Amino acid sequence: MAVRRRAAVLGKPIAHSLSPLIHNAGYAAAGLTGWSYDRIECAAAELPDLVAGLGPEWAGLSVTMPGKEAALAVAAAASPVAAAVGAANTLVRRPDGSWYAANTDVGGMVEVLAGAGVRAGATVTVLGAGGTARAALAAAARLAAREVTVVARRAAAVEELRPVAHAVGVPLIGAPWADAADRCRADVVVSTVPKGVADPLAGTVAWQAGTVLFDALYDPWPTPLAAAAGAAGCRIVSGIDLLLAQAIGQFEQFTGVPAPRDAMAAALAAAR
Repeated sequence: MAVRRRAAVLGKPIAHSLSPLIHNAGYAAAGLTGWSYDRIECAAAELPDLVAGLGPEWAGLSVTMPGKEAALAVAAAASPVAAAVGAANTLVRRPDGSWYAANTDVGGMVEVLAGAGVRAGATVTVLGAGGTARAALAAAARLAAREVTVVARRAAAVEELRPVAHAVGVPLIGAPWADAADRCRADVVVSTVPKGVADPLAGTVAWQAGTVLFDALYDPWPTPLAAAAGAAGCRIVSGIDLLLAQAIGQFEQFTGVPAPRDAMAAALAAAR
């Protein structure tokens, strides 16, 4: 009989998540018959108690908004990049039963942005200042961005990101949300805000052809922001692209075996 091993994605809301589809397709392709992957509705404040109550069959957790900072706090140890950005999208169960925090968003963002043609010296604007924005700062640093502007609805949120920018070694400029449309005139725009927040910008940004827009959302798709940018000649990267890239890293950390990338990508493409 196959040993039962479990994993899941935590977040709120979570019903839209395609992570179970990707991971379960990977388990099937890799012959991991005892493995299953689910969704769990979980707010950030609920995460510590939920994680503490999980049995030994749990191998790993994917964490999406709004729990990425809470995920780092429950871990006994963390990867250097998760510690630097102060957020984790991955919790891996260690043999002693404790949890190890990692951040596969950063590597995933680097992969998809480099694939879209982003090169060293780019100017980057990040919309939003939450857990995904923290990963965007680290990705910008790895891509040798010249500067990063964070546009947030709260000035205090930008200040909370300054230690992250210092830790990863990237220059940070803060801007108020009222300036968001003007700040989108950059080489790269990364939108990390929740559904609907950036929609009003769709009709106000004077997009530069050649700008790369990465919108971390994927439901619904395209977002109004992505549709407007695409119509203006921008290169578009979606949350779907990041979802696959970061899931590959999670799969390998949870299972310890190489991820069947083609099978996972095919399952995601079929769902779209």
